[in-house]
Amino acid sequence: MARKRRGRPVSGWLVLDKPEGVTATRATGMVRRIFDAQKAGHAGTLDPLASGILPIALGEATKTVPYALDGLKTYSFTAAWGEARATDDREGEVTATSPARPDEAAIRAVLPRFVGVIEQRPPAYSAIKVEGERAYHLARAGEAVELPPRQVVVHSLELLGIPGRDHAEFRAVCGKGVYIRSLVRDLASALGTVGHVSALRREGVGPFTLAHAVPLAKLEEMSHIPNSSGASGPADLLLALLRPIETALDDIPALALTGREADRLKQGRPVPVLRSDNRKVVDALAEGATLYAMAEGKPVALLTWDGALAHPLRLFNL
Repeated sequence: MARKRRGRPVSGWLVLDKPEGVTATRATGMVRRIFDAQKAGHAGTLDPLASGILPIALGEATKTVPYALDGLKTYSFTAAWGEARATDDREGEVTATSPARPDEAAIRAVLPRFVGVIEQRPPAYSAIKVEGERAYHLARAGEAVELPPRQVVVHSLELLGIPGRDHAEFRAVCGKGVYIRSLVRDLASALGTVGHVSALRREGVGPFTLAHAVPLAKLEEMSHIPNSSGASGPADLLLALLRPIETALDDIPALALTGREADRLKQGRPVPVLRSDNRKVVDALAEGATLYAMAEGKPVALLTWDGALAHPLRLFNL
């Protein structure tokens, strides 16, 4: 007999405004506890130093996490000049110093070099695996970690202000895999000094923005509100905070299915979807493209298109 999963079948996305000093893993666990959800996962690790958007998937929404991870990220951050740190942020020990301080003109002159497809070496203190071990575990154990550079995409990088000669404030919009700590380290090097991240806030992940974000402290406060039905479980006000599962699929084409077609998918069988209301969608698809299906206002499945039929990849049990 299959073991019954603990918790409730709560599904949806919670856009958490994570505070500083809390790991992404711990924040996800706290949200899962507050909602008494069976499953939870987060889209995009956020360092303990950082605050801001941490999208947390509950229940069936966990099946869409990979698509949220592919979304653009927006960060505001502060670079501190003159000190290199082991972790490339303010939490690490100082490893080098420099008296050089860049002025505004110098900063603006080098910014274009860090926009577009760039090569970036991830920080030694990162979650990247090296022969099965997390790089930060090796670094904390005193091992020398030199991760190979890789290509990433920075869509925009702007200087927001210079509050003092030791600091500069920026905003960046970037793709998957960009480390702001590495960006600041390399930016400082290009400016003839050393530097690290002293403050970092994530303002957006794909369709998830601060407009719908809820502070962790507010969630904790709301967790003590009783359910209006008198039953145990998350309060109605908490459930109202959840974004739909399909929010993470914002950039993926959607197909409208009939109830019969949805049942066919649930049996693991492909469906033809060349009706007039889907024609515009499928005509624009390349063979092998990913899409998702909706029926009666609910997401049914993630699909792959073979040019004639839509085949189920992942089913949503709603």
